[in-house]
Amino acid sequence: MVRQSDDEETPFLQRQEQPTTRTPLPWDQLWIILLSQLSDPLAFQTLTPFIPQLIRDIGVIHGDESKVGYYVGILQSSYYAFHALTIFHWGQLSDHIGRKPVILTSLLALSVSMFSFGLSKTFLGLVVSRTVCGAFDASSSVIESIVMDITDATNMPKAYSYMPVPWMVGAVIGPLIGGSLSRPADRFPDIFGRSELLKTYPYLLPCSIPTIFVSVVWIVTYFRLKESAPTRIPLWELIKRGCFRQSYAQPRHPSSNVLVNPGEANPGEVQSKPLPLRALLTPRVSAVTASNATMGLFRIAFNSVLPIFYATPIERGGLSLDPPRIGVILAASSAAQVIFQLVFFARLHDHFGAGAIYITGISSSIPTVILFPVINILARAHGIGWAVWLCVAIQHALTISLIMCYPCLALFVRASAPNRASLGATNGIVQMFNTGARIIAPASAASVFSYSMQEGHDAWLIYYFMMAIAFLAVGASQLLPRNPSVWEDHQ
Repeated sequence: MVRQSDDEETPFLQRQEQPTTRTPLPWDQLWIILLSQLSDPLAFQTLTPFIPQLIRDIGVIHGDESKVGYYVGILQSSYYAFHALTIFHWGQLSDHIGRKPVILTSLLALSVSMFSFGLSKTFLGLVVSRTVCGAFDASSSVIESIVMDITDATNMPKAYSYMPVPWMVGAVIGPLIGGSLSRPADRFPDIFGRSELLKTYPYLLPCSIPTIFVSVVWIVTYFRLKESAPTRIPLWELIKRGCFRQSYAQPRHPSSNVLVNPGEANPGEVQSKPLPLRALLTPRVSAVTASNATMGLFRIAFNSVLPIFYATPIERGGLSLDPPRIGVILAASSAAQVIFQLVFFARLHDHFGAGAIYITGISSSIPTVILFPVINILARAHGIGWAVWLCVAIQHALTISLIMCYPCLALFVRASAPNRASLGATNGIVQMFNTGARIIAPASAASVFSYSMQEGHDAWLIYYFMMAIAFLAVGASQLLPRNPSVWEDHQ
């Protein structure tokens, strides 16, 4: 095996001395990042309330209601499939041409795809809109790279405590837009009843709201966001060199207008160059990728099973809750998770470190699964009383520790990158496998749950399935050090 160069082996966060004072958050850039991150959940959550009715309206199911879920699943899978295929390449491209052009491209594609979704009258048109959105959606990877670029080890935990806020805002506002503004000519005839456009395209209005918002974000990003990538070259030069093949062999120099964190970079870092995929697949990156994928697999499977469990009759293994009550529980849980992370994560990180928080959070997945059958047993024996609600509260409290695994993994991703110039590609690898978990987890978990609820089958089969994922995630966590600084300081 050829020995890697010092540039590939030296962690890009290595410093002679660890900083002793906390660097202030770069709010002049962070607010733009949070605004950009809001675009994706706002658009996605806007579609959620009316997609089933849209499937019925376009006539693809031919009156067979059992096929609604099937076609909704195709729309979701088309987005995630193309997202998984392209996310690494967008992250790698951002290491070469800069983060800002990739983010602007992603926002433009999101705006166009949302508008075209509202104009689509066929199922093929809907699928094309979602695949375009998935193929060009680089925000999840590149935004994390930007946060890592503009922060250091002292303020990155605090910065990541704000990252869930846009997702919560999007999860609250998006369904309200999609649910209240779909079919406006029917809902509000006095206001929109005379609009032939909205009668012809009854879902154009709710799709237009996020389209306008994303367009505004694009303008703000274009004029206010500073480039954070340490080095970059023009796209035409990159194409001229042969799609990355020659760019590795030539020395790279920092751009004069690049935003560089003075506490992070040294001359050796700034001169570093992006690495090819083979050089990125180090044991550290593999360990972080495995932990991220298995944790994401459990988290998404849990989110898929939870509302089904609540809605399933008690005698079939669920809790017999109605949709309004389920909605209140899930909304309250999401709010608690965001508030707790926003207020306490940075403090907990200062006291215990990322490794301890991650091990505690991922280990909480085991009692979280155990509580499913416990809740059902209590409901069967005593009805839905205080004991059931106490267990429900404990289960959601455990998910708070699980949700704090995400910022911890971001710190490990940052520390695992072979050099600073390959941070985008490293994030792309991690997000690619995480997106794969998003494709597999919902369908597999829901299918196993439905199978286990059928008469003659073991009702606890879904819990065995989720417990296996939980133990797999705990096992993958053992590949990580107790603190990212172990990787940062190790030669």
